[in-house]
Amino acid sequence: MSPRLAVGLMSGTSADGVTAALVAIGSGKISVVRHRTYPYSAALKKRVLGAPGLSVPELSRLNFELGESFAAAALKIAGRARPSVIGSHGQTVWHGPDATPPNTLQIAEPAVIAERTGVTVVADFRPRDMAAGGQGAPLVPAFDLFLYGRGPLKAVVNIGGISNASILGQGKIHAAFDTGPGNVLMDEAVRRVTKGRRDYDAGGRLAAAGAADEALVGRLLSNPYFLKAPPKSLDRSTFGPALLDRIYPRLTAKSLPDALATLCELTARSLWLAVLESSPGPLSEVAISGGGALNAHLMRRLRALFSPAPVGVTAMPVMAKEAACFAWLASRALDGKTNNAPSATGARGPRILGKIVLP
Repeated sequence: MSPRLAVGLMSGTSADGVTAALVAIGSGKISVVRHRTYPYSAALKKRVLGAPGLSVPELSRLNFELGESFAAAALKIAGRARPSVIGSHGQTVWHGPDATPPNTLQIAEPAVIAERTGVTVVADFRPRDMAAGGQGAPLVPAFDLFLYGRGPLKAVVNIGGISNASILGQGKIHAAFDTGPGNVLMDEAVRRVTKGRRDYDAGGRLAAAGAADEALVGRLLSNPYFLKAPPKSLDRSTFGPALLDRIYPRLTAKSLPDALATLCELTARSLWLAVLESSPGPLSEVAISGGGALNAHLMRRLRALFSPAPVGVTAMPVMAKEAACFAWLASRALDGKTNNAPSATGARGPRILGKIVLP
């Protein structure tokens, strides 16, 4: 039986754009055919980052605009291929797993994607898990188990705007949750100082030139989120602009390297501590994906902290893994197979996540 071609679409908390991956899914395996990130325009990115403050008409309009952006990305990455399904994570504008009632909102209208592409779309994966008592996040651990669950104990980590980790091995997930900030605070600091001309610290070079404020890192690690036991997940607002306002109210080009070194240390230390406290034993390896894997300074700090466990990148391309995950989740849903990880999210049991929109 030939592999099923599927497209996965993802835009994370950093709101850089739509990452699209064309994947081939066979029996017990998945491979990335090609992948690419299609950046949002500066104006669209500003509106996405400000989405929680939009009026209802403005948010409704943005939902349909992002549907067009996601559809365009799907068509470009598919090229002449004929995918059977598109899995779209959408763009998270709010995630409130601890609210009453728990609620979440991802936009990028799937009906627009289905209409423009002529392909079945599976989208809006989080709500079903939350309806079943789960956090609705992270969604990646089920995919991590599929990819890396066999063999010895390991940590599989994605560092996007937010960091999440799956600790797995011997065919099971031992723990999986959002560990804390990833790139979100560092990216916001760079955007502020450069007035939007730059979005991130390329390669971590500025952070490497600075000195971390250890006292501030220690205070930030006392945030209640770090003390909370899993299952747990984050919205971008927990470690976002408001926190940066409090700790660096007068950020300048001169102070930026030290600030980035401090924020990078917070990301590295919170991730290391979370994995260390949740792992049932010594790790054979730590595999990193996401934009954080391209930050050389962050990777150096993680290698130092996790030593002697080796720290490297995932075998799957680091910027394609999350998009590939949503292609896989969609393929499972299309086949009527469960695709959540109750041990990670706290859901009452296995569920089929995602709403199916036929073309």
